[in-house]
Amino acid sequence: MTESIKILGISGSLRKRSLNTRLLEIAQSVLPGGVTLEIADLSAIPFYDGDVEKEGLPQSVLDFRKKIHEADAILFASPEYNSSFTGVLKNALDWASRPPKGEPYAMPPTTGKPYAIVGVGGRYGTSRAQSHLRQVLQKMDMPGVNQPEILVQNQPVPVFDQDLNLTDTVAVQLIEILLKNLVKLVGQTRAVQ
Repeated sequence: MTESIKILGISGSLRKRSLNTRLLEIAQSVLPGGVTLEIADLSAIPFYDGDVEKEGLPQSVLDFRKKIHEADAILFASPEYNSSFTGVLKNALDWASRPPKGEPYAMPPTTGKPYAIVGVGGRYGTSRAQSHLRQVLQKMDMPGVNQPEILVQNQPVPVFDQDLNLTDTVAVQLIEILLKNLVKLVGQTRAVQ
């Protein structure tokens, strides 16, 4: 019997009808067997502040770090703002990458955590955002799935209907393949631990 795999979905958007968060929900519907995906909520995480950290991590940060620690992999989704990923996501990663203080693990919970990225945007479909995000995740010592790239273009022709259903069936198939590749990377990571 295969060991179950937990994926944590992290969206760089706080919008209620975020298309990037919607990609994570679509991923939940096409998961391989034995895999679960929980979507994190970043809305309560404060701006990173070293003085606040010195006093003790806020509960919302502790909860977020615990979710990362307990996950076997991370699936990121972020819009592209000014040719990069969002400040909301960067802030969450800054908190997550800090050395643990008073937590039951020796390294930041992101260290060695496999990840994959999906994104929906305009004509370039978050390609620059994903490139910048990969640079940050590499610095955080996180191994990533590089293919297939999920760069959903929602302009000039929208690919989401009014109910936020993704009408691009190829994109859905690519998300399925990406998730299988992420599960494979989790298996390879477990094998060398």
